[in-house]
Amino acid sequence: MTTLSPPTREPGRAFVLTLSCADRRGIVWTVAGFLADQGCTILDSQQFGDASTGQFFMRVHLRSEVGAIEVDDLRARFDPVATEFAMTYQLADTARPARLVVMVSQQGHCLNDLLFRSRSGALPAEIVAVVSNHRDFEDLVTWHGLPFHHIPVTADTKQAAEDDLRAVVARYEADTIVLARYMQVLSDRLCGDFPGRIINIHHSLLPSFKGARPYAQAYARGVKVIGATAHYVTAALDEGPIIEQDFVRVDHAHGPAELTARGRDLEAMALARAVTWHAERRVLLYAGRTIVFA
Repeated sequence: MTTLSPPTREPGRAFVLTLSCADRRGIVWTVAGFLADQGCTILDSQQFGDASTGQFFMRVHLRSEVGAIEVDDLRARFDPVATEFAMTYQLADTARPARLVVMVSQQGHCLNDLLFRSRSGALPAEIVAVVSNHRDFEDLVTWHGLPFHHIPVTADTKQAAEDDLRAVVARYEADTIVLARYMQVLSDRLCGDFPGRIINIHHSLLPSFKGARPYAQAYARGVKVIGATAHYVTAALDEGPIIEQDFVRVDHAHGPAELTARGRDLEAMALARAVTWHAERRVLLYAGRTIVFA
């Protein structure tokens, strides 16, 4: 007797669904049922109910098991569910990685780390261009085969420089700007143009020592930990929603030079994790803070 194997389903596209809404009974059940009805399988699911705000957050990594489906089509089918629960949601096709414009000034440790991760396939995002107000890293960027845009900034040219940056973002269809030790303050208008789309790395745990030579200030105060903070940029300087922080213990034997070296490592690692989680749609913004499904 010949045994017939069941027909195989060709896996289709994978997506990430993120959502938030007022917490109530039946959200997970409804979302899971909807995905099953659409022929999708859940690869990973995480959720969090915030008792202090009554808000619910969810991230679902899913894959179609009934062949190809367009993300716009799946969004249209999900809209009634979102309306029923008054959800704010995003549905992203994982076949299209996040597109990054990286900005840098004259400290290249974070840029170099991101370039290496991108080149080695360890960064789930595509660096499409690098922008700098100096030319220090032009050769490094072009060696990686990426376009380098020199946009100098002065007090008199700041607005024009930001307009040039907008043109770069539009030209490369970038969805995220990464400030990899870019030492210029962005205008309120620019921050407002890209809400939740600009990631900065700060050279300390926030709140922190402000101004020049932060590690020298930390040494003078005898600090016992140093750290780094990756956060979204808002008009309130260095007060945007925090994505990731890292730190290391130090003592009186660590001078400013060693604190600086250790701090640079922390900055590179914290920024890389923040960019990765952002690119994988693991970060949800709510009321000035983040929910990170890491």
